[in-house]
Amino acid sequence: MSVTHIIGAGLAGLAAAVKLAADGRRVVVYEGAGQAGGRCRSYFDEVLERTIDNGNHLLMSANHEALSFLKTIGAEDSLEGPDEAVFPFFDVRTGQQWEVKPNEGLIPWWIFNKDQRVPGTSPADYLSIARFAFAGKNTTVDNLVRRDHPLYETFYEPFTVAVLNTSTAKGAAPLLWNVLIRTFAKGAAGCKPLVAREGLSQSFVDPALKFIEAQGGQVHFNRRLREIVTDGDRVTTLRFAKEDVALEPDDTTILAIPPTPAQDVLPGLKGPTEFNAIVNAHIKLQAHNRPNNSQLLLGVIGGTADWIFRRGDIVSLTVSAADELAEKSADEITEALWQDTAKALNLDVFDRPPIRIIKEKRATFAQTPEQVALRPKTKTAWRNLCLAGDWTDTGLPATIEGAITSGFRAAEQVRKD
Repeated sequence: MSVTHIIGAGLAGLAAAVKLAADGRRVVVYEGAGQAGGRCRSYFDEVLERTIDNGNHLLMSANHEALSFLKTIGAEDSLEGPDEAVFPFFDVRTGQQWEVKPNEGLIPWWIFNKDQRVPGTSPADYLSIARFAFAGKNTTVDNLVRRDHPLYETFYEPFTVAVLNTSTAKGAAPLLWNVLIRTFAKGAAGCKPLVAREGLSQSFVDPALKFIEAQGGQVHFNRRLREIVTDGDRVTTLRFAKEDVALEPDDTTILAIPPTPAQDVLPGLKGPTEFNAIVNAHIKLQAHNRPNNSQLLLGVIGGTADWIFRRGDIVSLTVSAADELAEKSADEITEALWQDTAKALNLDVFDRPPIRIIKEKRATFAQTPEQVALRPKTKTAWRNLCLAGDWTDTGLPATIEGAITSGFRAAEQVRKD
């Protein structure tokens, strides 16, 4: 039986392996690190004495590929979220709170209800979203929305930064539109927020590894690829640090690692060259200093943080497009994010609990028009090699949905070939 060799056990590689293994195909996965998941993983933190995620990830009910992946590996019930589509926000400067609550159905009646839309906005303000349908490939968000627009600071900016991990000044408008039409344009059915109940590894990684192995697949860790050897239009050998793996004539390969190492092992491969940081903070709240509400998600306006997530006694904050913040010391970041947390959750600002800061300086590629144009297709010039990864040309941003979509597409290409 022919083998599909998958390089990388991040979500893209795992998705490709799961899809092929479910079809009864033989897969072997090679991961350079000692664990799977890439940026989407959990680990036990000794400072907080809790299991935390490497980064915070929000899914939406319209993320059909991600939900399909979870269903295949038997983890479809591992996510949680509100029963309705609701996005709470808090302005740390004024203390104002509100909720954005899209209604069921395709007609956006919610924009006519002042209790469901952003305060100080009118239904007509939301017509600006239609401009994104006509965005050219070189259009940024700022090209379409003025900074003095009533929705700029309370909708477009937080949504752009969260989805694209890029500022509105540089963010590619077509990518944002592709998400808008899949989520808010579908009404509440498309934009109910979802988070991992226990952790990203428990939802996406551990069940996937068990599924792959149950189908006869293999996963090898600490196997860093050094070179892909080609002959004409075909990959012939995978050269790892301690061994070479020769491919049989019918074998195929899926390269599912980040763009920079992918270009290192396969000279001539094109891909994004610029990256943006994300800073995350995890805070262990003491029993005497916890909010009474059980809110899972809170958008932050006017502060350092963008979003606050809550799981049990752990509160996690995310700052996207955080290149400048990532250059600051952990103490400086801790102080700024604790101020946001205390104000947003009405906690004692002088009673600061243990906080863990995690910097991801190359979290995603910079999703600007120029960098988006560098995204390669799934199929390559080598007939037995496909690409996967959130940096490939899926038409989606570099998110969990984008990564899993890329893995599924690579698997489908292998099946076609």
